[in-house]
Order: sequence, then structure tokens, then C-alpha cells
Amino acid sequence: MTVISASHPLILTLDMHGVPHRWVTWQHACFYYAKNLVAWAAGDHSFTFHGGMNRMTGERSFITVDSIIAIKGKALTPRHTPSVPPLNNRELFHRDRHMCAYCGHDYSFLRLTRDHILPVSQGGRDLWMNVVTACRHCNQKKSGRTPEQAGMELLYAPYVPNKAEFLILCNRNILADQMDFLAQHVSAHSRLKIG
Repeated sequence: MTVISASHPLILTLDMHGVPHRWVTWQHACFYYAKNLVAWAAGDHSFTFHGGMNRMTGERSFITVDSIIAIKGKALTPRHTPSVPPLNNRELFHRDRHMCAYCGHDYSFLRLTRDHILPVSQGGRDLWMNVVTACRHCNQKKSGRTPEQAGMELLYAPYVPNKAEFLILCNRNILADQMDFLAQHVSAHSRLKIG
């Protein structure tokens, strides 16, 4: 057991079948434990949170939370599970490993842009399957044209991240046991595939 300090990791929640669901704060995880909604736990890490003193016994209360917890029944409502992860530049750049889809070079966040394969000016939409990461130079060179019209070849194909990959993309401080668990649920075509 680890007693944790000021920086608390997010807890990975699963449904009862072991399917990754979402990240919750340690406070939310404590609520699940206190309400007896944790079906089972996994992972190598656990964290103990201390409460107040019992006036009758003089003992201090505590809850131990595991890094990965499966939640019982309807505690995981559909409103919290979008079928397609929200598209934003941070997750797009992570999906594409900060690599320009045209020149193949790696860039920092500030030197990257979202490129629409079929440009918006030609009816393209802002969807995972129509966007790739591009450096500013390549995006300006491509301009409002398709890759074919611009004579620029795509080095990789876009795809929609699955739920496990989205959970990896949206948490910068994943514990090793959580990453190992999520990696088992990442699809084979993912650019985040471990190993």
C-alpha cells in the first residue's frame, strides 16, 4: 500500500466485463468504494486516503483505492461514454505521434496544425477520418487542395481512436499498470500500439 501525497493519479474505471470506461479522480473512486459499487479491482498500485477520527473508538478512518477498478451495474451511465472520442488538436497530434503526415518529421505542438484531407472548402468535414497532423509548412504548401491535387502523398492513414486509445491520449500521467491494461485494448492498427 502506498500513502500518496499532493499529486494524486487518476483512477482507471472499467465496466464489470473489464472494458475501459473513463478516468476518475481519487475522490470519485472513494465514492465508488464507500457506496460498495466496486465489483473488482486490478493493477499493481493502491492508495490509502485517511479521513477523520472516530469519536467512539479513537481510530482514524481510511479508504484504500486501487489504480484500476471495475464498477458495478448502472454506475457507468451511457452519457459518460461517447462512441467516438472528441476530436481536438491535442489528441489528434498524440494519435499521429506529432509526425507530419506529409514530410514525416516530428514537431512540437506549436509547429503542428490540423490538416483536412478533403479540405473544408471542398466539402470536407472535421472528423477523425478526414484529418491528419501536418507541420505548418506542409499545410501551407497543400493549401485548400486534396493531397492528390497538391501532389503530396499521405505517409499514414487517419483512423478513429478506440476507447482505450482515447484514454491513453487524454491522460498525461498514466501509471505503468494502467498503461499495460489499456495497451491490451488498443487496436492493432493504432500508432500507439505498444511493443
